[in-house]
Amino acid sequence: MLCRITGRGKDINLLFTSAGRRVELLRAFRRAYQSLGLGGNIIAVDIDPLAPALQVADRAYIVPRLDSPDFIPTLAEIIRREQVDLIFPLIDPDIPLLAAYRPVLEAIGARLAVVSQEAAAVAADKWLTAHFFQNLGLATPRSWQAGKLDPAAAEFPLFIKPRRGSAAQHTFKVKDARELTFFSDYVCNPIIQEYLPGPEITNDVICDLKGEVLAVVSRRRIEVRWGEVAKGVTIYNAGITAACVKIAQALPAVGPITVQCLMQNGLPHFTEINARLGGGVPLGIVAGADGPRLLLAREAGLPVDIPPLGSYQLGLYLTRFDESFFLTEPDYEHINVRSV
Repeated sequence: MLCRITGRGKDINLLFTSAGRRVELLRAFRRAYQSLGLGGNIIAVDIDPLAPALQVADRAYIVPRLDSPDFIPTLAEIIRREQVDLIFPLIDPDIPLLAAYRPVLEAIGARLAVVSQEAAAVAADKWLTAHFFQNLGLATPRSWQAGKLDPAAAEFPLFIKPRRGSAAQHTFKVKDARELTFFSDYVCNPIIQEYLPGPEITNDVICDLKGEVLAVVSRRRIEVRWGEVAKGVTIYNAGITAACVKIAQALPAVGPITVQCLMQNGLPHFTEINARLGGGVPLGIVAGADGPRLLLAREAGLPVDIPPLGSYQLGLYLTRFDESFFLTEPDYEHINVRSV
């Protein structure tokens, strides 16, 4: 573990749930602390003691699984012990639960960069997400619920995915009626959509806890691994940026969100909302839209210049590689990970 961050400003203690592999993100927040002269701790929690991001946090804890009745009490105790100021979820399943227990956690003193329960439901359910986009007048792929599309009359290819899926798991391109019948049974509670080949554009929409949009960075996905971008490049499309602002205001966003769309004939078709910091956000940070710095400054009440939307570096490529931490058996047993 790294030493506690010390600085000239107010101490801000941040907690990241399901920290997983998000090493780059935690390092970006550490740089933001230093650039702002802030003190405080970065606290990371996960169910896995070998989660890499735990190695770069100041404080790290193993917590019960999300579906355990002990998860919220354990998280509450960590918030008390570490005097947490602000919580960021890093995977989609955490969001509805944190939203539901917001009064409990905020009563302890922490604020949550988490949307409301109603907004969390919209973001979690792809069918509700599609209707949300339609109600905003935004293009979205044609969508059907399972059993509502006759395979014999369908136009292929199609795309099928779980209504409540995450990280691109159990998503399939469907080429014919036989595959549609099979995957409609294979995928749990699916939504069927018109297949759009893309390109796919991911948009990091950095909002503060009042919902003000501080930055929007669009990046074209070139290669995806495990549901997270492995190669990408920054782009700018004024129409996409304007739509992302509209989405953030309508949801409404509480903290950063990520918006996905697919291009067809030059028109963005919006597909998903992840109400959290996206996995590819380090590209936007390096391109000049430093979300961690903006968010930390807002939390600390520090003045900070908000760059005009679209003023980040275009044509900046991201290409990722594997990096490892190595632990001995004693390291693993005493990994500096605390259990409550």
